[in-house]
Amino acid sequence: MIRSILRSIACAGAGLWLTLAPVLAGDTAQQSARSAAEIMDILMWSREPVGGPFALTDQAGHARTDADFRGRLMLVYFGFTFCPDVCPTDLQAIGLALDKLGPDGDRVQPIFITVDPERDTASHLAEYVPLFHPRLIGLTGSGEAIRQVADAYKVYYARVPLKDGDYTVDHTAYIYLMDRDGNYLGFFPPGTSADRMVEIIRPRLAEPAR
Repeated sequence: MIRSILRSIACAGAGLWLTLAPVLAGDTAQQSARSAAEIMDILMWSREPVGGPFALTDQAGHARTDADFRGRLMLVYFGFTFCPDVCPTDLQAIGLALDKLGPDGDRVQPIFITVDPERDTASHLAEYVPLFHPRLIGLTGSGEAIRQVADAYKVYYARVPLKDGDYTVDHTAYIYLMDRDGNYLGFFPPGTSADRMVEIIRPRLAEPAR
C-alpha cells in the first residue's frame, strides 16, 4: 500500500535533504506548524485526517477551491518552482502517469500547490506548470492560506536562508491521492515511477462513483 511507504525528502539548495530538521523560527506563514518528524508519525499511524477544504488561486488568476474537482481523483503535490530536482522529477512522473492512463487520465486532476508563494505568483506558475502537463493546475495564495492547506495535508516546509541573501525551501515531497469526494486514499513517496502510479490509480478509476 502506498500509505505504508514513509520516506520524506526535501529539495533544498543543490541536493536532497532528509526533512528531519526542526522547524525554523520566524514567520509561521513561511513554515509548517509541525516538524517533519511529527508529520511522518501522523501519516505512519493514520493519527489524523489528511486533506481538507482549500481556497487558493490558479495560474490563470482564478479563485479555486477543492470543490471544483469533485467527481475526479486528485493527485496533489506540494513543492516550489525553484526546486532543483525533486519537484521537477515528481511532476514529470505525474504527467507521464496521466498520459499512460490514456482517456482515463481525464478523470484524474493533477494539482501543484506551492510552498513558496512569495516567488510562485500566478503568472510565474503559468510559465511553469505547462512544462509538465497541459492539465496540471498550479495553485498559490497568501502565506497564511498556504500554511493552512499544507497543515491540512500534513506537509512540512520551512524557508532556509542561503549565504547570498537568497533562500530555498525545505519540504516533504509526497504525492497525495484523493478520491472523487476529496477524501485521502494514500500517498506516493518521492521518486515513484509513472508505472507504479498507474498501477495504483487505474483500479480506483474502475470503482463506481458514490
